[in-house]
Amino acid sequence: MEAPANRVFSGVQPTGNLHLGNYLGAIRHFVNLQDTHECVYCVVDMHAITVWQDPAELAANTREVAAAYIAAGIDAEKHIIFNQSKVSAHAELTWILNCVARIGWLNRMTQFKEKAGKHRENASVGLYTYPVLMAADILAYRATHVPVGDDQKQHLELARDIAQKFNNDFLGEGEVFFPQPEPLIMGPATRVMSLRDGSKKMSKSDASDMARITLTDTADDIAKKIKKAKTDPEPLPENVEGLKERPEADNLVGIYAALAGMDKAAVIAEFGGKGFGTFKPALAELAAEKLAPLTGEMARLKADPAYLDSVLEKGAERARAMTEPVMAEVRRIVGFI
Repeated sequence: MEAPANRVFSGVQPTGNLHLGNYLGAIRHFVNLQDTHECVYCVVDMHAITVWQDPAELAANTREVAAAYIAAGIDAEKHIIFNQSKVSAHAELTWILNCVARIGWLNRMTQFKEKAGKHRENASVGLYTYPVLMAADILAYRATHVPVGDDQKQHLELARDIAQKFNNDFLGEGEVFFPQPEPLIMGPATRVMSLRDGSKKMSKSDASDMARITLTDTADDIAKKIKKAKTDPEPLPENVEGLKERPEADNLVGIYAALAGMDKAAVIAEFGGKGFGTFKPALAELAAEKLAPLTGEMARLKADPAYLDSVLEKGAERARAMTEPVMAEVRRIVGFI
């Protein structure tokens, strides 16, 4: 079976509170990749249920992620938008790859330790094997590239290890069925931090809504959150080096740079030496301006759930057509009849 030459797979979890970090770190870059790659974009609802989700909220959040994809500019006709649970290959391949992956590999996954915290014994098995499902997501499409942030690099390395072990276990020397997917590290602000703590990633699950700018916030909401964002008392430095020991300042400058399409040095050239009383209103105005079209279009799309469901179903049909021959060959390779 011929492998695709330039296929991207990525996904966003439908766990509510889609925020600026999701947009700047992932969704915005998904749009740009359409010009250079064949793109498969998933709403990863199976990943979401590794921790308990309210069923009604999960359905609404799945539609919200689909709306965000479309509103941001992803073309659902040329590329694929679907939700994971509609394509059985994800679950089937996960089981096969569970039998390829090693417990020692999963024990090294730092994200499980972070998410499970002190209550590891009470975490779901799904949360523990989450990285194997991620590997199956990618390998079911034999994707060649995966856009990843810093926190997902380890999971992609695991997917590469699993692909290599599958090939080594079941095929002749030098033969390859699953390609090793390559990471695409995407531009500035791949890691947007909390507005309340510059050492922590902006998160959907943060207890404080003031820690994040969501994709449904109004201009007033954005201005309020940026005004109250944690900073230090010093003015912005005169050069980028001066941001190194100032995580909150560095985060706000990084957000401005990403929204304006410039680098941090250019932001510092404009605002260096000025206080946050000057910089924060400029950032709030820029964020509101850049996010308003996205927010408005998302609201319009979410008001038509039947349309969003049809996009997801059509995408799933195309995704199934892509994965079915892959799974047929996987079954043959491992000896299923």
